[in-house]
Amino acid sequence: MAGIAAMVALSGWGGSGGDEAKPASSPSASNEAVDPKSSEPEPSVEYPATPEGDIDRLADEKGWVVDDLYPAASDFVADICESLPVSAVDGASRPQWLAESGNMDGDGKAVLQAGIPKLCPKWTPVMKQAVSGKYDRWFGDGTYVVSSKPAAAGEDEETIPPGMYQARGNMKDCYWERTTKSGDIIDNHLATSAQEITVTIRASDGQFTSERCAVWKPVR
Repeated sequence: MAGIAAMVALSGWGGSGGDEAKPASSPSASNEAVDPKSSEPEPSVEYPATPEGDIDRLADEKGWVVDDLYPAASDFVADICESLPVSAVDGASRPQWLAESGNMDGDGKAVLQAGIPKLCPKWTPVMKQAVSGKYDRWFGDGTYVVSSKPAAAGEDEETIPPGMYQARGNMKDCYWERTTKSGDIIDNHLATSAQEITVTIRASDGQFTSERCAVWKPVR
C-alpha cells in the first residue's frame, strides 16, 4: 500500500510541475490593445444650406486661406460687401479700392470672385473690373508722380496718369499745382470757392499736387 501511495504522490507532483512550466503571457501583448477611438473617422464639417455655407465649403475644398481676422471665408466676403458702398469716399473708385487695397492679394481674389456674386451680386461688375485692371482711378489730396503705370506694391510714391481731370463739390481754398520733374511750377491755382475745377496733366509733367480739393476723376 505504501508503494501505491508513493506512486500517486509522484504522479500528482509531476502534473502540477507541467502547469508551472508553461510560459507566462507577455506583458507587452496586453499593452498593445487597439484603442477603438483611433479607428473612428474624423467628423465631417457640416455647412449650412446658405450662400455663406456654400462659400465656406468651397474655400475649404480649394484650400483658400483668408486673413486671420476672419473666422471663415464668408466673413471676409461679407466685410467687403459692407465696405464697397462707402469705399469711394476716400478718393478711390470702387474697383480701384478693391484692386489696390490688398484685399485681392493671395487667395483673396479667388474668394471674392466666388463670394461676391453670392452675397452682394450687385457689386459683381465692380469685382470684374478690379480683376481685369480696367477701371478709372480717382485721386484725393496729395502729391503724385505723373506716370501711366501704377506704383509698384510697397512703393511710397503714388502715381497719376496724364490726362484731363475734374474735381466737383463744395471746394474752399482748393490748391493744385503741376510741376516739372525737378519741382519747378508749371501751372498752379488757388480757388477760394469753387464747385468745379478742370486740370489737364501732361505726360511731360513731373508731379501733380492737390490740397483741400474734391476727388479728381478722369474726364472721358
